[in-house]
Amino acid sequence: MGAVEVPVLIVGGGGCGLAASNFLSDHGVDHLLVERHADTAHVPKAHYLNQRTMEIFRQHGLDGPMVEQGAPLELFGKLRWLTSLAGDQPMDGQMIHEIDAFGGGSLRERYAAAGPVMPVKLPQVRLEPLLRRTAQERNPGRVLFGHEMTGFSDEGDRVVAEIRERATGEITTVTAQYLLGADGGRTVGEALGIEMQGVHGLLDVSTAYFTADLSPWWREGTLLTHLLNAYDPDLCSNLIEMGPSWGKACEEWVLHFEPMDPDRMDEASVTARVRELLGLPDLELTLHHVTNWTVQALVAERYRKGRVLLAGDSAHRQPPTVGLGLNSGIQDAHNLAWKLAAVLGGLADDGLLDTYEAERRPVCQLNVDWAVSAASHHQAALSTVGLGPHAPERRRRQMFASYFAQTPIGEVVRARTAEILDTHRAGCQAHDFEIGFNYEQGAVVPDGSPPPARVPMRDVYQPTTRPGHRLPHAWLEREGRRLSTHDLTGSPAGFVLITGAQDTAWAEAAQQVAEKLSVTIHAVRIGEGAEYADAEGGWERVREVAGDGAVLVRPDNHVAWRSTGAVDNPADILANAFSRILDHRVTEGSAS
Repeated sequence: MGAVEVPVLIVGGGGCGLAASNFLSDHGVDHLLVERHADTAHVPKAHYLNQRTMEIFRQHGLDGPMVEQGAPLELFGKLRWLTSLAGDQPMDGQMIHEIDAFGGGSLRERYAAAGPVMPVKLPQVRLEPLLRRTAQERNPGRVLFGHEMTGFSDEGDRVVAEIRERATGEITTVTAQYLLGADGGRTVGEALGIEMQGVHGLLDVSTAYFTADLSPWWREGTLLTHLLNAYDPDLCSNLIEMGPSWGKACEEWVLHFEPMDPDRMDEASVTARVRELLGLPDLELTLHHVTNWTVQALVAERYRKGRVLLAGDSAHRQPPTVGLGLNSGIQDAHNLAWKLAAVLGGLADDGLLDTYEAERRPVCQLNVDWAVSAASHHQAALSTVGLGPHAPERRRRQMFASYFAQTPIGEVVRARTAEILDTHRAGCQAHDFEIGFNYEQGAVVPDGSPPPARVPMRDVYQPTTRPGHRLPHAWLEREGRRLSTHDLTGSPAGFVLITGAQDTAWAEAAQQVAEKLSVTIHAVRIGEGAEYADAEGGWERVREVAGDGAVLVRPDNHVAWRSTGAVDNPADILANAFSRILDHRVTEGSAS
């Protein structure tokens, strides 16, 4: 039996755990990751990396391969409803409706203005190998697949875990200051007695993952295609391209449909079902994987117990609608990494880790609720227009006939249907959910200002420097180099204090506070004549503070504090802000 001591033990090598490993390495935190499987995911799973997640990967130098391998917006920026992919009946293969989605089409300019990088479509089966490779490069010998945690105990001042190498049975005892459970809720949360609250069984689904040439029938530029069969509601399904090539060259696909009888899920039966659902009885395909699974809407009652923290699917599980599941997990890891680095580095009290739950749990609860609402609304909208699988059979037949009729009635039915289906933008154009989420409590100093006005559909993002919100993106220039406000901070730069072009008082205050508290504060000036030029006037439009004010940004690019103008004692004010951000003393029972 061997023994290892390490500051952080990560249990789980999926998207969230591997992201956490990369982020911790970037912050200089030694850690060990163990994953019970021998390899990364063999099925596509999540496939949409939203704008905030791509910004996070960009901050940590991980975005390049994802952009290179993933689908660009022009090849996935629409959501479509078709009667079927193909078929020989009159209403087969017909377009019902399409809308721009996830930054595509008419949304592109708005997304491009909001961030330094755009969303990418990259299935988890291809994302995880990229994250694993960089995790191993950054933390050699400490990313161990084929290793499972067989038990652990929180000893108060440390966590002691038993790790078994599955191939040999060799046992290693790992002692860590903190344990991060990113194992999808398989062991860690349950062992702690943490309840997953919500709905455990919203819907049962079958999923087939297969290879086929669908180029003669595929409509390029689609993130997801809803197939609403005009003749048989049992043949409704969802089709998603999964690469590795994109557009008409796509080789691999995922089809979601009504659950099959577990006793009839042999390869021949599933292959026949896929052909039937697509309307392609002679399609040549190779079936890779098929599974029955249950859609859940759950959030852990707590994200921390003692020295153990939960992230990703261990902390929240939700319907795939809106695409917030994996993205939320990666954002969990991002929020936690700099805090672990601050605590382990002696810059902050252990209580700072309590702010992880205070910040992330409300955001993830709302994400789960929003995904449930979007999924429910989509089904209700389909039933309302009479085209959904659950509409009464007679009404459904009549509505399909009316929809495609070249008559005045057909024209109005199509117009009404378009308006109703366009309300699904709350699910596929939820830009404010993707980058506009904020932390009302935690490692932030509220300034008493109200949050920005939000439209009910949450499809419009309003940039703001209000504490708790993501730092607004604006393009800057320095010595001929173009960069984002997001490039001013991060793991090596620590905190950044952004001031006006002529300011010196805040810069001097930052230097004094940095020396006093032994914390890294990079003071930067933006504006005419300053080291950073406001390239297009973008920062002035979104900064919401005067030229003699200041904005303090955390390493995760969320605003921690701001002053709208000059103050008489900037060093004292700034030091007090840092004390409130970093010194979260544990109250009785808060981390037990």
